[in-house]
Amino acid sequence: MSIGTVDRVLHNRGEVAESTKKKILKILKELDYHPNFLASALASKKSALFATLLPEPPYPEGYWTRPVVGIKKRVSELRQYGIQVKPFTFSQTEPESFAENAQKILELTPDGVILAPFFKKESLAFIGKLKELNIPFVFIDSEIENAGHLGYIGQNSYQSGLVSGKLLDMLMPTGNILVIHFAKEMDNQNHLVQREKGFYDWYFKNDKKEHQLFTVEVPDASGETWMETIAENIREKNIKGIFVTNSRVYNVGRLIEKYGFDELKVIGHDLLKENVNYLKKEIVHFLICQRPEEQGYSAIDKVFRHVVQKRDIPADNYTSIDIITKENVDYYKEFKKGI
Repeated sequence: MSIGTVDRVLHNRGEVAESTKKKILKILKELDYHPNFLASALASKKSALFATLLPEPPYPEGYWTRPVVGIKKRVSELRQYGIQVKPFTFSQTEPESFAENAQKILELTPDGVILAPFFKKESLAFIGKLKELNIPFVFIDSEIENAGHLGYIGQNSYQSGLVSGKLLDMLMPTGNILVIHFAKEMDNQNHLVQREKGFYDWYFKNDKKEHQLFTVEVPDASGETWMETIAENIREKNIKGIFVTNSRVYNVGRLIEKYGFDELKVIGHDLLKENVNYLKKEIVHFLICQRPEEQGYSAIDKVFRHVVQKRDIPADNYTSIDIITKENVDYYKEFKKGI
């Protein structure tokens, strides 16, 4: 058996008789053989270049700073492989910003891409071009199904909505509920749509007729005009509970303090410092956390294993749906790191 034959089996190239291939693989397994990826990377003298396309945090302690921490941590661990990451960001309120930065990535032609498909229409256009260029890509935070992606790292948004529905039902057995989206172009933001769907389905599937559910979108919460609109909804519709589909539940905290809606039960997302402040005041009752740092770390690891190590990897890595309360938040590492 020649060295060339073994090499073809190791790298899955060229034609080798099936019987010979089985013999070689059997011997490799008995020897507990593992390829030296570091030596291969050094020998090739080519470092892998990955690009990230993530929302720009609106302020220094924003949610989207956390995945970047995870990305940097994993890249640091892989520094001997010469891994490089080129970051790109886009405005969370401007789909055209996503498209512009997506084009910059296409011109860069990286070896792999990590993106948050924040705007569905623009994301589909981008990944269509990535597939034409045979550039593998990984989703974090939200997912577009059957998109040809290498994998997804993040919560199951629909299941997260179901969990939130059950929690709010436990807090308030009766009374009407307002679902608030602090976002523009809701139909283009798949993860928020899925959270809302899961939330509604909890009440419909469990035949919770003692609740009426309403939904409102707040595309711009920069001023206070929106507060009066929401306050009117709360009064007129006899709202007793609020579910915020993203990390901006602190806006509801401000509204409650201004109008004195102290009886409201509130659930939101993510361990932003301002959200945690309202959690500790018991103005917000539960926060759903989705481990953003872990998402960034695992996303880089996934493209590295695929591009550099040529390994088969599982398609999806769902992060846990963590329920954070006033009583356990100080013991939660994601919040401690964010202080």
